[in-house]
Order: sequence, then structure tokens, then C-alpha cells
Amino acid sequence: MSDNSTDLHEKEMNVTGHLTELRNRIIVTAVFFITFFALGFIYVKDIYHFFTADLSFQLNIISPGETIWLYFTMASLVAIAGTIPVLTYQIWAFIKPGLTDLERKASMAYIPAVFLLFIAGLVFGYYLFVELILPFLLGLSEGMFNEMFTTEKYFKFMLRVTLPFAILFEIPIIAMFLTTIGVLTPEFMRKSRKYAYLILIIIGTIVTPPDFLLQLVVAVPLILLYEISIRLSAFVYRKKLKRHQEFMDQEEL
Repeated sequence: MSDNSTDLHEKEMNVTGHLTELRNRIIVTAVFFITFFALGFIYVKDIYHFFTADLSFQLNIISPGETIWLYFTMASLVAIAGTIPVLTYQIWAFIKPGLTDLERKASMAYIPAVFLLFIAGLVFGYYLFVELILPFLLGLSEGMFNEMFTTEKYFKFMLRVTLPFAILFEIPIIAMFLTTIGVLTPEFMRKSRKYAYLILIIIGTIVTPPDFLLQLVVAVPLILLYEISIRLSAFVYRKKLKRHQEFMDQEEL
């Protein structure tokens, strides 16, 4: 009974320690989020002018609340982008004890990659919005309506297009990381290809206007992204099998 009580106490201490560590890491992430949010709030005007500098029309507001909404939205976007490397590191540090030395070194490289792919997704989505989607929609209404765009609706629509790409561009890194820790295999991704294609096409349909050409333009890069993810997963998987075989050969010696 004494041994059982000791084991139970040690397990409780381990769980408590993990929860304490998780809480501390969440607090650190929250502090960085608030800091970046404050920076974004300070530089909202500069961010706003960056997004509207090349617009051929003037944005309007129809209520005082839109100004507050713009400040919080732009500041939140900066906070999310700035906190991603911190959040990624905190997640990596939390699961690090369960990884091997090789897995730790390999997965450490994912931290900057997550941030860079997030930014690349935002840039791609914004370019797609400015160069294809917005001109297409403006072309539909040319000469038919007196156009007036409110700041809130314009930025809501822009973010609805750009943010999904920022998230979807993380697929290669997620695939590589899950393959590294043994949760995912390239074979599973190949078998799930048709379902993944369907999901990606649906996402492309949601974020674009009902025009087949635009939906095709969006869907093709997403499908290519998935195929790249399969190949990266296969690369990681082969290296993992090679290391395992080398370890087994050493054990036999």
C-alpha cells in the first residue's frame, strides 16, 4: 500500500508539474500577444495606409464603432503574426522532453518556418485579393451602381480571403512535424488525397467569388501545397526509418 501511495503521489506531482509548466507557457505567450497587440494599436494608421495606398476608391465609415473595430482588428492581426514564433516555441518546449535528441534538433527548425509560411500565406492571399478577386468584383458592378465601400466591410472581406491562406500554408510544416513524432505517414496522406482535395476545393470556393476561373486559380496552389506536403512528409519518414535502422544495426553489434 505504501508503494502504491508513493507511485500515486509521484503521478500526481508529475501531472501538477505539467499543468504548472503549461500555465506558465500560456502566460508567456499571452504577454507577448498583449505586447504585439499594443504595438499594432500604436501603428494602426501606418498599417491602414499600407493596405489602402493603392486603392482606386475611398473607404468610408458609417458609424463611430467602425474606427474602434479597425483598431482592434489591425492590432490583433499584428499580435497574431508576431506571437506565432513564440507560441510555436512554447509548444515545442512543452513537448521537448518526449522527443529524442534528433527529433528535437529537427523540429527546432520548424519554429521559424511556421512564421515564414504564415507570412507567405498572408502575402499570397493579399496578392490574390488585390490582383484578381477585387478587380473581378469591381468589374461586375462597373457603371451599374454608385459604389461606396465601408472600412469594416472591406477589411472583413479582405481578411476572409487572406487569413485562410495563412493557415493553409502551414500544411507542409504540420505534415513534417507530425511525421517526425510518428503521428502521420506519407502513405496515409496519399490515401487521403481525394478527401484533402475536396476540402481544399471547398475552402477555395468559400474564399472566392462564384467564378470558376478564380476558384480554379485558388484551388490549384492549394492542391500543389498538399502534394508538396506529401513529399516533405515522405522525406522526413525516410530519414526516420534510416535512423531507426542504424540504431537497430548498432544494437545487434
